Amino acid sequence: MTNWYNVGRLVNTHGVRGEVRVLSNTDFPEERYANGSVLKVAKSPQSEGTLVTVRSHRTHKNFDLLTFEGYNSINEVECFKGSYLYVSEDQLSELDEHEYYYHEIIGCTVVDEEGTKLGKIKDIIETGANDVWVVDRQQRKDLLLPYIEEVVKEVDVENKHIRVHVMEGLDDE
Repeated sequence: MTNWYNVGRLVNTHGVRGEVRVLSNTDFPEERYANGSVLKVAKSPQSEGTLVTVRSHRTHKNFDLLTFEGYNSINEVECFKGSYLYVSEDQLSELDEHEYYYHEIIGCTVVDEEGTKLGKIKDIIETGANDVWVVDRQQRKDLLLPYIEEVVKEVDVENKHIRVHVMEGLDDE
């Protein structure tokens, strides 16, 4: 069985020629949305969905605009609104050292340098400068950790475990 990973959400159509507006959550839009790339349009990674082949890609404002081979009008892509775009595991490329896919980080348990469990990563916020990892803490405000050397000390994606140094001012509680 193939694993599928979310690379964006189809939020709307664009124009009348079958173009769709995608709110992207991939660090590699040029690669993911390259002409000829095969993506799955579905409501969840487990659902069957529809396989589509990218015909064109361009950016407009904060969106990626895509057309798919064989889909030439707004009527043919209207049904995709609200669905997600997924890439298959075999299309993921090797990353450099200290680079990770979102799906590898989200769900990891975070501990401080003393080994105290802080919570689990539930989201990643792109800031432009560096990503910020959002740690869900039971009964407490989320902890926002910048992905920088001074904070993130060790990442073990195999065991879903991250060790961090909580710098002064990061945890205001």
